[in-house]
Amino acid sequence: MSKKNANFAADLVAGIDPGAQAPAARRPGIGASVLAGRESRLAELATGSVVSRTHELVAPARCRMWAGHNREYALLNEERCADLIESIKAQGKQEMPAIVRRVKDDPAFDFEVICGARRHWTISWLRAHNYPDFRFLVDIRSLTDEEAFRLADLENRARDDLTDLERARDYLRALDAYYEGRQKVMAERINVTESWLSRYLDLARLPAELMAAFALPQDLRIKHVTAIKPLLKPEDRRQRVFAEAGRLAQVQSDRAAPMPVPDIIRALALAADPPKRSGSPKKSGKPETIVSEGGKPLLKVEAVDRKGLKLTLLPHAGGTRAEAEAALKALLDQH
Repeated sequence: MSKKNANFAADLVAGIDPGAQAPAARRPGIGASVLAGRESRLAELATGSVVSRTHELVAPARCRMWAGHNREYALLNEERCADLIESIKAQGKQEMPAIVRRVKDDPAFDFEVICGARRHWTISWLRAHNYPDFRFLVDIRSLTDEEAFRLADLENRARDDLTDLERARDYLRALDAYYEGRQKVMAERINVTESWLSRYLDLARLPAELMAAFALPQDLRIKHVTAIKPLLKPEDRRQRVFAEAGRLAQVQSDRAAPMPVPDIIRALALAADPPKRSGSPKKSGKPETIVSEGGKPLLKVEAVDRKGLKLTLLPHAGGTRAEAEAALKALLDQH
């Protein structure tokens, strides 16, 4: 038997496929490069220059929202998630994983969502609407509650779809839950100024009696706080504002569409400082308000001079159309 045939037979006895390519370890240079690559990867992980993440595809029904999540899940709907629905349908999958942590105290769930409520809602909606094969992509982390809060805040701070009120209420909850009510410490931890944080806390602290005036409270913005907060002091103004808010709540329930936020604030401001006189205005350089017999503002006369009248109609301040027409007629008759 030739030496070549002897080697062939020996390979067969040893269970080696003679036609197969030689293993990397038997090919000069290849095994060494693979091992070097693995060692380099381990070194990067050890030094922290590369972070290893655990991503899994899971059933969204096995995930619950974290109690400290800064988004009101109940407000999510097809309209608010439309962009995400179309993106996932176009890609055929969820590209960006949600951040979750494992649940140990609830057999109904395996994870709780720290960041990614819209992604969770969207995958759930798609599975119920002709895309049953979609699964929820998650990035599993080990986080304390305070770490989870800061991570969720950082991810959502620049998102336009998270309302100022949702963010404000999350900050107020976190202030006591993680920072013992110390606003300065919290501002440092989330890397914002105290004044910036204060405006959000003021929004979250607006009393329920006032919030009743807004059919869609989520439309309130930080910029509105500076106009609303001064209306609540002293106590007599506060009570007039609360009474007007209750009236506006009833008005809102009878309207097909909610009143715009600026109109509501204007009505609350007029209730806080009602005009001290009624009837026709005197000729002066100061704006004066004409009110109904019931004290509801109807018209604001901005100026009266030789050129005529400059006035503003106040249609959402509580007066009726008939009262406004009567007040306008009286002005015309006088001038």
